[in-house]
Amino acid sequence: MAIDAKLLEILACPQDHGPLLYVPDELLYNPRLHVAYPVEDGLPVLLADHARAVDGAEHEKILAAAQK
Repeated sequence: MAIDAKLLEILACPQDHGPLLYVPDELLYNPRLHVAYPVEDGLPVLLADHARAVDGAEHEKILAAAQK
């Protein structure tokens, strides 16, 4: 299930309040902080304690897969 485009426009990172990149049905990503937030059952989980750190190699893969 894809996240609605209007919702993606208003979603923001809970840590720095900036925009997020969307990897369909997987995650929302903050490329500035290298932090990924899960998407579970089509719903973004934008809680800082659910975020995970992303290393350099995964960062590049996410950027390639993300819808901008």
